Amino acid sequence: MRAAALDEVVAHAREEAPRECCGLLLGVANRVESAFRARNALDSFTSYLVEPEDHFAAIRAARSRRLAVIGAYHSHPAAPADASPRDIAEAAYPDFIYLIVALGSAGPPDVRAYQPEGGNFRVLELVRLT
Repeated sequence: MRAAALDEVVAHAREEAPRECCGLLLGVANRVESAFRARNALDSFTSYLVEPEDHFAAIRAARSRRLAVIGAYHSHPAAPADASPRDIAEAAYPDFIYLIVALGSAGPPDVRAYQPEGGNFRVLELVRLT
């Protein structure tokens, strides 16, 4: 994952706290090139839904850069970056990367990447690229 994309996700999470933020990940295969901020249609502290018009805007932005929407991200402002049962149940795209950023009460944010596998989430190694 490009460092700038990861920094953008963390900044978005901090700006939206204590509400959950959400957005989409643009890239190729499993390589995230950039993060696309979206509005949380639920305006919630504990759940998210990417605003549909923002999803379409992300698709257009990706295509204009010869990329694709390859994942989604959201924050857990007051919980760990573990995937919740709801996160797993709502993972609609089996090839997507699902990124969760936990802000926690102190220290740096915890960011974890997952991919659906057999009704659960498989942890992906998150490599920060320059």
